[in-house]
Amino acid sequence: MTVVMTAAVAVLVLAGLFSLLGLGGAMLYVPVLHGLGYDFKAVAIPTALLLNGLTTLSAAVGHARAGLVDWRGGLPMAVTSLAAAPLGALGTRYLATETLVLLFALGLVAAGAHMLAGARRPEPEALLPAGRRAALTAAAGLGVGAIAGLLGIGGGFLILPLLLAVGYPTKQAAATSAFIVVFASLSGFAGHVAVGHFHWPLLAATGLAAVVGAQLGAWVMRERLRARWVRQAFGVLLLGVAFRLVWPVLLA
Repeated sequence: MTVVMTAAVAVLVLAGLFSLLGLGGAMLYVPVLHGLGYDFKAVAIPTALLLNGLTTLSAAVGHARAGLVDWRGGLPMAVTSLAAAPLGALGTRYLATETLVLLFALGLVAAGAHMLAGARRPEPEALLPAGRRAALTAAAGLGVGAIAGLLGIGGGFLILPLLLAVGYPTKQAAATSAFIVVFASLSGFAGHVAVGHFHWPLLAATGLAAVVGAQLGAWVMRERLRARWVRQAFGVLLLGVAFRLVWPVLLA
């Protein structure tokens, strides 16, 4: 099996798993692609951003049909993250790969700990007023978009905890996060392509795998998972990925 096909199979599985949580999977696409021998900044990050966008777009379509996406709260964050993501992508020119890896891992640890701490909290009974939700998510979108473009992620590991903190029920937060992540991911990918970061055969094979896997995972999330399971799985996953990323750096 070629390296490209191995990557496609891995993406198929990861897209299914991450769409269960309303995420695109870039936090694992990056280390998997890097582990297969692709350059961290020139190939792994931009490819992960495209896959993130395709995974979440595919999942968000199904969630929208089920009425789980909060358009009023999600659209303002989508717009501001779209504007900020290319700025983060340009920042990869000025940061060393080791610095990017450590920043990435720190963000995962913070988000994972937050999700585990709140896994057993009761689901909220009502959302904040629409105007307040829009203002909070729009402001947060600027930071999320810049971080997403810089680290080669869609920002879902930041968006999902933020939406939960604002008062979203878990499944609606996951669905709305999937919708928002599409914009930051594809905008960040465009920023990397503008500076010459891409690998077309890899993009084509893994892109198709991401769409198929996301459809399967999104269906399972809507129909089979409990909210508490989503939070716990998300938290454990983030901590595990963070450890996997920093371990080689610590040993160096």
